Amino acid sequence: MYAVIETGGKQYTVKAGDKVKVEKLNAAEGEKVVFDKVLLVGSDDVKVGKPYVEGAKVEAKVLLQAKDKKIIVYKYKSKKNERKKKGHRQPFTLVEIENII
Repeated sequence: MYAVIETGGKQYTVKAGDKVKVEKLNAAEGEKVVFDKVLLVGSDDVKVGKPYVEGAKVEAKVLLQAKDKKIIVYKYKSKKNERKKKGHRQPFTLVEIENII
């Protein structure tokens, strides 16, 4: 059984046992999280929501709250002596999908 969930403005295809890196959630490590914005549930028969499937939920456990690898943004304009260097580390939450209801 698999599902398509929406969180943090993105969509993820998940199944039980998957570890998924999502946008930062307000939950501590070890807490249970329920995703109720389920767009599709698939098994033998597929249920598609309009926009969400009624009564469908995905339960997950928060494994880690951290920041991703640093990316460097470098802007340069030739002949203008204009240079900007900026780094960014995106916060994320690592969750393990436990159950699809």
